[in-house]
Amino acid sequence: MQARDVMVSPVITVNSNATVRQVASLLLQHRISAVPVVGRDSELVGIVTESDLMHRTEAGTERPYSWWLRLLVGDAQMASDYVKSHAVRIADIMTRKVVTAAPETPLHEIAMLLERHGIKRVPIVDETGHLLGIVSRANLLQAVASARPRLEISPADSVIRKKLLRELREQPWAHTFNLTVTVQDGVVDLWGYAPSGAERAAILIAAEAIPGVVAVNDHLLETPIMVY
Repeated sequence: MQARDVMVSPVITVNSNATVRQVASLLLQHRISAVPVVGRDSELVGIVTESDLMHRTEAGTERPYSWWLRLLVGDAQMASDYVKSHAVRIADIMTRKVVTAAPETPLHEIAMLLERHGIKRVPIVDETGHLLGIVSRANLLQAVASARPRLEISPADSVIRKKLLRELREQPWAHTFNLTVTVQDGVVDLWGYAPSGAERAAILIAAEAIPGVVAVNDHLLETPIMVY
């Protein structure tokens, strides 16, 4: 699946002339946690999240600075925090360097972007930077929840075994030379040695995910044995 398959579109947006109060009301009204900021031609110019509005003078939640903290963070950081807590225009507090993705981006790459940058959503833009949609962590969960199992007509035991071994050989963590796999009537038996509990669990998961597998019997040991 690609970003276009799960993205929310159209997206609620604001322009850079919006006020902080207007954006706060918009987030509450639509029960969203962020809003993209667009320019005159609907090009993405920034994004504002609820975390940008947490430390505000209106709510008395500005960051307090003790004398030792002032020495630690420095004047530039304190000035930046002052802007965040006192600015009226959203343009003064929005994040301008926004992590974005194209509509053709595979979902596994979207997940990596979210994880790598510690963010909760990725705006989807076209090649000219115009906003097309947005993909959030919730959208990825929805893709998982709505996934349908692949339909296959009872594959032969030999096919199941071949698919499992091929899957494991493609994994850099798998030591298939320590593993013996037998399959009978869709029941997989795993024999041999797994160097760690993590690898043992991963092998079980791989076996359970093969279409046609009805059960997996784990005979793996975590101590060396003679496999062949």
